[in-house]
Amino acid sequence: MEEEGPPAEGAAETPFSAETYAAEAMAADMDPWIVFDSRRTPRSEFDAWLESNWPSRVNRFGDEENGVSPVGWIAVLGLNHCPSTGDVTGLQESWEKLLASGRPVSFQTVKELALNHGVLTGKWLMHLDSGFKLDRAWECVARAALDGKISLVKVSPHNPKGEGKQVICAYNQNFTDESEVLRLDSIIRATGVKCPLTYKPDVYTYLGIYRNNRWKLGPTIYESKFDLESVPRRSHIINKVTNLEVT
Repeated sequence: MEEEGPPAEGAAETPFSAETYAAEAMAADMDPWIVFDSRRTPRSEFDAWLESNWPSRVNRFGDEENGVSPVGWIAVLGLNHCPSTGDVTGLQESWEKLLASGRPVSFQTVKELALNHGVLTGKWLMHLDSGFKLDRAWECVARAALDGKISLVKVSPHNPKGEGKQVICAYNQNFTDESEVLRLDSIIRATGVKCPLTYKPDVYTYLGIYRNNRWKLGPTIYESKFDLESVPRRSHIINKVTNLEVT
């Protein structure tokens, strides 16, 4: 699974290292994806596609005996989706140089690299138990992508060997633009999703910055909790780099 979830409250920290999570991420990205491209496929075909590919029922590892191949991700490309244009190879080379130089690594140094190489996309993550609630949350954000409100959403398929949770990722173009990050949160909340969200820039994924990384960087930079008590209902979002509430 690409984006590891936060440990459950009171649970022991997992022994896995950031390198383990990064290796799992790479494996998922390289396996075949099930994709609905709303720019090319008629909208009338979406309901049948959704019904055939509920994430809680798609097996991450497929079924070799019956000729079903593994599935890395299930994704919906929105009407305004355009593939990322950043220079990931250059980013990773600059990162290796930075590490070799012995300079301290902080959020700011990583952000600087991301800006230099144009690797600015990021995503809100929703970690949910496999089953009905996950499938419904997926349907909500998938339809928002279909309506052109989100450029790309994806969900991890069910991993029978995993911890029973799956992750939904909803993307935006620029993690350094806080107003854009907050706008995406409000779009997700407007679909009816109420679970806690965390936000991760793609630069962290490309550089292997996951939980338990050796630079002691938090693996996500925003956290959103939906307040059911407030009127109107809204998210409380904390910038985890500054520890300041931003909404």
